[in-house]
Amino acid sequence: MPPRKKIAALVSIYRKWSHAQHIVDRFLEGYGWNGRHHRPEIDVVSLYVDQVGEDDLSRERETRFPQLTVYPTIGDALTQGGSELAVDGVLLIAEHGEYPSNNKDQVLWPRYEFFQQMAAVFRSCGRSVPVFNDKHLSWNWDWARKMYDTSRELEFPFMAGSSLPVTWRTPSIDLPLGAQVEEAMCVCSSWIDGGDFHAFETVQAMVERRAGGEVGVKWVKAYRGDEFWQAHHEGRWSRQLFEACMCRSHQLTPGRAGFNDVFPTIDVMRERMADPWAYQYEHLDGLICTVIAANGLVGDFNFAAKLDDRDNPLSTNMYLAVPPTKSLASFFTPQVHNVERMFMTGQPTYPLERTLLTTGLTAAGLDSRAQDDQLLETPHLNIAYEAPSESTFWHT
Repeated sequence: MPPRKKIAALVSIYRKWSHAQHIVDRFLEGYGWNGRHHRPEIDVVSLYVDQVGEDDLSRERETRFPQLTVYPTIGDALTQGGSELAVDGVLLIAEHGEYPSNNKDQVLWPRYEFFQQMAAVFRSCGRSVPVFNDKHLSWNWDWARKMYDTSRELEFPFMAGSSLPVTWRTPSIDLPLGAQVEEAMCVCSSWIDGGDFHAFETVQAMVERRAGGEVGVKWVKAYRGDEFWQAHHEGRWSRQLFEACMCRSHQLTPGRAGFNDVFPTIDVMRERMADPWAYQYEHLDGLICTVIAANGLVGDFNFAAKLDDRDNPLSTNMYLAVPPTKSLASFFTPQVHNVERMFMTGQPTYPLERTLLTTGLTAAGLDSRAQDDQLLETPHLNIAYEAPSESTFWHT
């Protein structure tokens, strides 16, 4: 019987409902999969926690799991206090905690800093292991690109991204591989940077399957305030796709008080959506995509696309039921399952380029906002890749 894999977790904070708790606990405790409780053939043996507060759970986990040790530095966590790399994989989870923000309202999560310290250990030890980075690579595009390039230089399997591309979908569909896509859209409840990234992921996880694969993005433009409503009125993006997204939402605000299924009028939308924004962008093959933050109108993430062989849009909801009232954050389960597969096989289950591109789209969208919503050319997002034929989302 082969020895169990050993992994290290490098996290910003370890408290209840944090991403670290959701992800690392599933490796420690197991998770529900295909009607049974699955326990990974993997041991979390070392943990680094950047910020420890009164609600910290890491010490309790260390006490309860004898194989786990909390270390004071990233280097110690990777070497288990020795001089050689002592783990078979790394979880890098820098989401939640008290970190500063910049003038674009981006939280300066220390993913790049964690990554650089990890890469230094890989270099000094002369070998590397598979790595998973939760959510986008960095708030800084240049740093994100360096993370990608370093993974290729050191030749280690590297996955990244959030749970959104792999959560349940209602209906449980994927974009047909090789489909001709004319336009695509996400309408969602969002927040600056982190929510924007989710919206870009919602679209990219679908449209990367189109004919010709992904070819990169030519330009990005933000819309806000009166310009948003003018663009909506003028049809800068498809009204049909917008309505298809709303009709997939599980959390659509009713159009009239006392009724739960009245389609909202434009006047109702303007009343509900106090501060909408959108990002529109064109891929190098001409595909136009739009992500719309419709806070107050919807409370979830919805996708729609116009395909050349269909009269009606292909549409679905990315089901992200948030705890504690709606689920156990079970959408982390398929994310962990895909990462576990990489740790066991050494092969990523979906491409890092997806996260590199959506990281770049997020940064470019925020740059457009910061520059009075100008259209910005994005030659640095000339990122081409092929999507896997396998659908990796959680089927129902």
